[in-house]
Amino acid sequence: MTIKEKTRPLRVLQLTDPHLMARADGDLLGVKTRESLQAVISEVLRVHGQPDLILATGDLAQDGSVDAYQVFGDSLKVFSCPSVWIAGNHDHVENLERVAAEYGANHRHVIQGGWQFVMLDSSVPGKVFGALADSELEFLAETLAKHPHLPAVVALHHHPVDIGSDWMEKIGLTNREAFWRVVDRFPQVKIVLWGHIHQEHELERHGVQLMATPSTCIQFTSGSSKFAVEDLPPGYRWFEFHDTGDFTTEVCRATEFQFDLDQSSTGY
Repeated sequence: MTIKEKTRPLRVLQLTDPHLMARADGDLLGVKTRESLQAVISEVLRVHGQPDLILATGDLAQDGSVDAYQVFGDSLKVFSCPSVWIAGNHDHVENLERVAAEYGANHRHVIQGGWQFVMLDSSVPGKVFGALADSELEFLAETLAKHPHLPAVVALHHHPVDIGSDWMEKIGLTNREAFWRVVDRFPQVKIVLWGHIHQEHELERHGVQLMATPSTCIQFTSGSSKFAVEDLPPGYRWFEFHDTGDFTTEVCRATEFQFDLDQSSTGY
């Protein structure tokens, strides 16, 4: 009798919104963003070990500097796996793409472990809100059409649904209807994943799981009508994908990280 060996799941790490700066001591509302990223990375290695793939979903740099992106790339060297990066509203797209290419992190479509991962650029130069250009929507549709039998994760920076926070509704994905018209054509899309909102969020839409993840630095207050931050530790999201199309996910936080958050700020 032959017993089929159980396949190990594909382990995927999402890191989002580190807001790194050229200055080594750069901080966001009192949180030193390089230190908070390192605390999150240490927590990943302590709790989960090595991932097989890293999805970095935007606002990698607060100042858009080449130095900040290089710090991000160097920080990921403790992981023995590839990463893919997309831009957020604070990012300088050309600088990000240049440095991402140096680290082999500029791929827009990854097939691994029986799944496919599609990375979209929702950033709009000089704006906080997001939009997907026609070329991005065409890329999404063409990529999904080529691989109809592979379950898909679609990642972008801006939230494509309401999240119950008045101040953030104006800075989400502005052409979300066009995005969903594409996604709704492809039943293999299992997950839509984003950053930007600096908080854990999970919804379901037409059988698709919608997920946002805490920042590796400051956290926005969930459900707040005005800008507000809350005293929660930085975090990350971990996935385990099975070649059957099933998956599990969890959000973890670097609870030992010490910081002095400025909760009186009205913006960042």
